[in-house]
Amino acid sequence: MMMAVLMFRHPIDKGIKVMLDSRGMRSLEETLEKVESSYDDMVDTMIGMISIPALAPVNGGDGEGRKADYLQGKLTGFDSVRRFDTPDDTDSSVMRCNIVATKRGRKAGTVWVIAHMDVVPAGDSEKWDTPPFGPVYRDGRIYGRGTEDNGQSVISAMFASRAVIDQDLQGMSLGVMFVADEETGSAKGVQYLIDQGLFSDEDVIMVPDWGSPGGSMVEIAEKSMMWVRVSVEGKTTHGSTPEQGINAYRVSTYLLADLMDRLAERYSDRDELFLPPVSTFEPTKRPATVENFNTIPGYDEFCMDMRILPSYDTDEVLSFMRDVASEHASSTGAAISVDIVQREVSGKPSSEDSPGLAALREAVRTVTGNVPRAVGVGGGTCANFFRLKGLDAYVWQCGGGTLHAPNEYVEMSNLMTDAKVFATLYYNLCVKG
Repeated sequence: MMMAVLMFRHPIDKGIKVMLDSRGMRSLEETLEKVESSYDDMVDTMIGMISIPALAPVNGGDGEGRKADYLQGKLTGFDSVRRFDTPDDTDSSVMRCNIVATKRGRKAGTVWVIAHMDVVPAGDSEKWDTPPFGPVYRDGRIYGRGTEDNGQSVISAMFASRAVIDQDLQGMSLGVMFVADEETGSAKGVQYLIDQGLFSDEDVIMVPDWGSPGGSMVEIAEKSMMWVRVSVEGKTTHGSTPEQGINAYRVSTYLLADLMDRLAERYSDRDELFLPPVSTFEPTKRPATVENFNTIPGYDEFCMDMRILPSYDTDEVLSFMRDVASEHASSTGAAISVDIVQREVSGKPSSEDSPGLAALREAVRTVTGNVPRAVGVGGGTCANFFRLKGLDAYVWQCGGGTLHAPNEYVEMSNLMTDAKVFATLYYNLCVKG
């Protein structure tokens, strides 16, 4: 059920009527005015979209189908609006849904803005001030699960395309993609679409799924990610006779401290492109061992989240960790295993000299007055799947910081800026050529 929305939310709440010139083109200023005048429509569309949960089956949901139906009905003026749906591996009755909308230009390549429809679970409802899937507009913000991640990008891409779609495209083709499965691996989303052969070397690929305040940075590279679980099998005994057992908790504690020191020393390269500029090896999760005070635990485990600079081979890192674990196993008598939970290997950084990045920077400068600097990050986005295929992809938006948290919200001012930047990008590369 959609919630009621206030009207006249924005100081510019009027229809902007502009005429296309003899070439089927309006000015950039008029194009941006069209974006600005769509404020209320953006809010209403966002509220309608966020009211439809899009959770993966592994998270208790039924996929993106209903949200895709809703959004597909909002995509007008394109030459083609296609669905690429595929069954979920965990529940074949659930389709993971992707929307691909294009309008043909006269030059090679397509300018893509790609956003994902799926969201993470709401979590503890008691920590929300408003219903997670009952979006509320208040004081320039919309609250609800998925508003910032990745509703901001879905809506900005949609309204950026609306601002230019009625014009004759003299340049590249214009593309919008709303994809599935980003929050659970992208196998049924971006990876699936790449396998369909939808992209080329001439394309400009924008993935607005990471942002910075004011859009001051554009992400061109990601670290490799590796999650490992270290399991220690010792021998349980009474707390008063530790010599008769093997304290798995003690073994794992010494091992963890040794690993953190030796990993940081061995993989100490710096790359100033990245934030932070070093590989990180962080302990994150440690289940309980025993319930009482006076039992020596015979089993312990800990988990590590590692974000590794692309200059290092993750297989070599894993091999080194197992060597260190073997040393501790030999000296203590414990059995120790080091197992991968998840691993994502980084692709080659996107070019800093491409026409696509130059066009993005010019669009950001036009709208905000600032030129974003190129950075690498430790977090993962589906842009990396393009880089693994040798395609440049750029991650940019005006960031907030409430994604995945209770009371997630989107700042409408950020969304509006994003829409204007993407509209400018479309205008310069697709309309003008």
